[in-house]
Amino acid sequence: MKAEALAEFAGRTALITGGASGIGLALARRLAAGGAAVVVADYDEESARRAAAELESTGARAAAVAMDVTDPASVEAG
Repeated sequence: MKAEALAEFAGRTALITGGASGIGLALARRLAAGGAAVVVADYDEESARRAAAELESTGARAAAVAMDVTDPASVEAG
């Protein structure tokens, strides 16, 4: 993602599914660095919490939520 595109997310909130690892975590890091508040959603709650804590340690606003996007009830509860 280019810096100009990241600027569009400054001051906004981004929900990143699969945000605890891989491409999702990389995107969460980039968006947080660009000034977005990030909600890390992942089926593994502990991993989501670790990812959110990592983002917060850089000064970003972040939260974690346990969610399995393949399960509508999980999404509703999230």
